[in-house]
Amino acid sequence: MPTTATLAADCEHCAGPLPLMARSHARYCSSACKQAAYRARRKATDLRLAGERAARIPSELTSRARWVRYSSKKIPLRTDGRFAAVDSPASWSDFSAVDASSVGGGFGFVLTALDRIVVVDLDHAVVNGQVLPWAQRIVDALPPTYMERGRSGTGLHLWFRGEVAAGRRIRKNELAVELYSDRRYMIVGDRVSGTPLGLAELPDAAGVIASLV
Repeated sequence: MPTTATLAADCEHCAGPLPLMARSHARYCSSACKQAAYRARRKATDLRLAGERAARIPSELTSRARWVRYSSKKIPLRTDGRFAAVDSPASWSDFSAVDASSVGGGFGFVLTALDRIVVVDLDHAVVNGQVLPWAQRIVDALPPTYMERGRSGTGLHLWFRGEVAAGRRIRKNELAVELYSDRRYMIVGDRVSGTPLGLAELPDAAGVIASLV
């Protein structure tokens, strides 16, 4: 008794017809289309993840080509693994390049006086997920701004627009504050939930911090 052949569906990648004898669960007309579809899905996933990461970092940072990777010893690296330097713009990259690179353990942003970006680093400010009183007092006294957890999980970085003549390190008992705006790279961690996705102005940053510590 003659049977009626079922027409094959279209290839999910090129939309061309599947081979007449293709298996019922076949999705692609050839191995080439199967590989191309895989690459397309991978690219779409990478773009989505990159977009999600970029959305957690202010555009004031991601729009600048000031990015480096870093090693396990916190040494700045280029995207190809060679050493980078905070005084060598040629060794920095844009955000998309460092985000796509697998070199080292993550990425950081190079501070330059030209950009007028200041980072207040509160070291050993978080214990068991709780911000210590001395650090909370400083955070509350400063304008709301983009804030992130350091790589160790115990530090906080507060990012501002402003400048300081030279970096400072202040140690008083448990209090540990650092202030930078030039010739320094900062490892970028996870944004603290609820903080602005932008940088507040901090005029006279050095004077303000000195008055708080």
